[in-house]
Amino acid sequence: MSDKNPPNNEKLPWFEHYAMPGFSDLSTIHELPYDHSILLENLMDPAHVPISHDRTDWTAKREDAQPLNFTVLERTSRGFSGHWWRSKTPGLVNTLRFQAPCVLSNTLELVDKEGKKQYFSALFLCRPSGQGKSMLLVRFGATMRSPIAQLLPNWYLHQNGCKVFEQDMGFLSSQNEVLMREKSPTKNLYLNLRSCDTWVVEYRKWMDRVGHGMPYYFGHSTVRLPEEPAVVEQAPAGMVAGASASAPAKGGVGTVHAGNPANRYFRHVVHCKGCREVVSGFEAWKKGLLVAGAVAATVAVLANARQWKAVFLVVAAVMLGGASACSGVVALITTNFVRTHRRL
Repeated sequence: MSDKNPPNNEKLPWFEHYAMPGFSDLSTIHELPYDHSILLENLMDPAHVPISHDRTDWTAKREDAQPLNFTVLERTSRGFSGHWWRSKTPGLVNTLRFQAPCVLSNTLELVDKEGKKQYFSALFLCRPSGQGKSMLLVRFGATMRSPIAQLLPNWYLHQNGCKVFEQDMGFLSSQNEVLMREKSPTKNLYLNLRSCDTWVVEYRKWMDRVGHGMPYYFGHSTVRLPEEPAVVEQAPAGMVAGASASAPAKGGVGTVHAGNPANRYFRHVVHCKGCREVVSGFEAWKKGLLVAGAVAATVAVLANARQWKAVFLVVAAVMLGGASACSGVVALITTNFVRTHRRL
């Protein structure tokens, strides 16, 4: 698709509630160091969210971890769909739909205290970008939004989204390595619980049915390995996945200037125009404030009167503090989250 070759709108998926008045959404893009099938099954696993992402997205709380209930409504070669709900809140029913080959949606519809219907939606487009690599386009939307969330800039929400994926990244990259090394279907490797993993099982069984048309796949009962491995046997799932899965940092090493395809700068910022502009802007402000601080400090040294020395020293301190704050924002946007027990 491009300006010269516009898309065929009839073939584009349509999600009606996104066109509703007052519906707000946030879109982000991520490149991740593991296979897109592992990304998909992670996204369709709601049970891990309260534990793995405790208070990261303000709704996930470890104490809310509980058994889930699932109902599968449809199974076809084009995907599957169904409902799921938490055992403690049976009235809040989510609808999950997987549309082949890589579109996943989850929608929660409820009626608020005023009798109005409210929608909360998550859309995921997961595509392969190579063996052991995947690209994710994600959009979260709702008709009702927290006043605090409305005040937060998009770059802050983007970095928080990056943090969510980084909390799972090491484990999922290692899982990718295990699948490639064991060369076995998932029923021999996974402990699938009925109260947690129904969608994961459905997805891998779907792979059993349609995997014959794929270059490689790991199904619930069958498997087909890639004819040409990504790299040498030291990283069977791919070099990027291998780097991310390596202990102890699990992809958390490297900076903007020290290339590591598993760190946040290369996974998100280079693909996100908004975050690139924010990083560039704060870098420019940091340089300007450093220069202003140096000038103020120089004037303070040269000034004769004590009061002017004090004034310019305060100005210099404020300028340097502002530069430090700008540097902190840049680091927040570009630096991986690494769990405490894995920090070097």
